[in-house]
Amino acid sequence: MEIGAKIKELRLKNRLTQEELADRCELTKGYISQLENDLTSPSINTLVDLMQNLGSNLAEFFNDEVDEQIVFSDQDMFIKEWDNQSIKWLVHSAQKNAMEPILTTIKAGTSTDKDLPHDGEEFGYILSGEIEITVGKRKVTAGKENSFYFRSNKAHFISNIGKDDAVIIWVSCPPNF
Repeated sequence: MEIGAKIKELRLKNRLTQEELADRCELTKGYISQLENDLTSPSINTLVDLMQNLGSNLAEFFNDEVDEQIVFSDQDMFIKEWDNQSIKWLVHSAQKNAMEPILTTIKAGTSTDKDLPHDGEEFGYILSGEIEITVGKRKVTAGKENSFYFRSNKAHFISNIGKDDAVIIWVSCPPNF
């Protein structure tokens, strides 16, 4: 079995770059490249971590007849933090699905990175805080227990205009985070 080719196939199916996969697995881009070109072999632990971040597992990787996971616990979730924001992927296999749900926390007075126009739709539910949503030239505000929905065909980002962290359940379709 060509493990590298299968890893690359899963990575591309999940629309991840080598760098994005490496970041999620705390590996280097060069190591991912070596794996995909069968220049090195991963340890079992590394392969397990790769599969989790590619929305798969060892059993599914070696056998396609495994039931899909329905319930996800904290152990299945991946968290990435920056100075201004943190993202918690709520479904570890979301990259292979039609939608990708996350829990994001945006620090007071900061914004998410500007997302360039792309095909898709985005939905969010604000658990706490007050935000300003910019879609193209349009700006709207929303607060706790409000939801938002927009097509992703214009540049967009979210600013936390409140004094406290804004916490949002955010769903992108197709996966984009």
